[in-house]
Amino acid sequence: MGGVGLLAGLGPVEALAQPRANDREYWVSLLSKIAEPVLTALADDQLKARMPVESKPGQEADRRKYSHLEAVGRLLAGIGPWLQLDSGDEKALRQRYFQLAVKGLGNAVNPNAKDYLNYDNGGQPLVDAAFLAQGLIRCPRLYKALDANVRQELLTAFRKTRTIRPGFNNWLLFSGMIEAFFASVGEEYDKMRVDYALRQHEQWYKGDGVFGDGPEFHWDYYNSFVIQPFIVDMLRAIPDRSYDFLRTRMEKIAPRYAAVQERLIGPDGAYPPIGRSICYRAGAFHHLANTAFLKQLPADIQPAQVRGALTAVMRRTLEDKKNYDSNGWLLIGLAGHQPDLGESYISTGSLYLTATAFLPLGLAATDVFWSAPTADWTSRRLWEKGENLPADHAVKA
Repeated sequence: MGGVGLLAGLGPVEALAQPRANDREYWVSLLSKIAEPVLTALADDQLKARMPVESKPGQEADRRKYSHLEAVGRLLAGIGPWLQLDSGDEKALRQRYFQLAVKGLGNAVNPNAKDYLNYDNGGQPLVDAAFLAQGLIRCPRLYKALDANVRQELLTAFRKTRTIRPGFNNWLLFSGMIEAFFASVGEEYDKMRVDYALRQHEQWYKGDGVFGDGPEFHWDYYNSFVIQPFIVDMLRAIPDRSYDFLRTRMEKIAPRYAAVQERLIGPDGAYPPIGRSICYRAGAFHHLANTAFLKQLPADIQPAQVRGALTAVMRRTLEDKKNYDSNGWLLIGLAGHQPDLGESYISTGSLYLTATAFLPLGLAATDVFWSAPTADWTSRRLWEKGENLPADHAVKA
């Protein structure tokens, strides 16, 4: 992690030019920086005691009810594929975090533990129980490693969220994801919640790789934060072949939106600060990272250029020490501490959605995503290299 600190005082373009450890080592160093406070505190049954809850003035008491599950669920949704690996240079570190996660989840679902989390008080628990469910779908061995009684407590906690009615928007997918998790582990699941979420989102498709967030279109990153990664992962977890029609559509929609996301990343790793929840930082590229992890990128986008683009985003949003407090917890902001960027529903735990940018760490170090030579992404090729590239075009799906 020393290389991260040495680069912290440089500007973004200067930092991109500096020699450093290979990209995978750099990603792992950032993952460790982000995950360490959350996983160690939860394993010690001290997450509620140690984690600060920064939020909009006047929202502290409300967000404290939700922020801890936010941090846990969102972090595991991002690092789940990496925890699923069982080989490679990071095996010792990964095993340490895996064991911390096993122990921590035991506290998170134990009603007698200090860190027993909130699964049904208010609406927000539905969101972050769903991210936790997604993390377990992405890391099946984590669920299997839990003691039988812990698994039952986890299932009970997830069932508590069924009392929460989702909004008529991307929230339908949170209900659906929890049911998809039940299906993935052989439990009875509510097929109606899954069906409603998937079919309603099909109706909200706006064209050229983008869904509405509900009936309306929003200029924001929710197609990436939630909508498309959830649809893709739910379709992978649900065995029902009646959704093959949507799987076929997503084979065009998901790569197209990934291509758009790759083009949104500027030569210096910056991207348009558009719409809600911009404080999720690199999580704005959850979908691009997931598409790369699942090896579903468009044919004209090389994995190594996505690696370069995401690395640049991480440098802009996670490298500078101003993104963290003195104990290593994330602060509200996009590129530093910028608390006015946080909406009323944003708090410290929310910010750990940034971990979803790390999904390709679930690919082995020998995978072409990591082993191919460094490659420039589209905006660098166009703006800095002046390359003559084909024009971009819409996709019908």
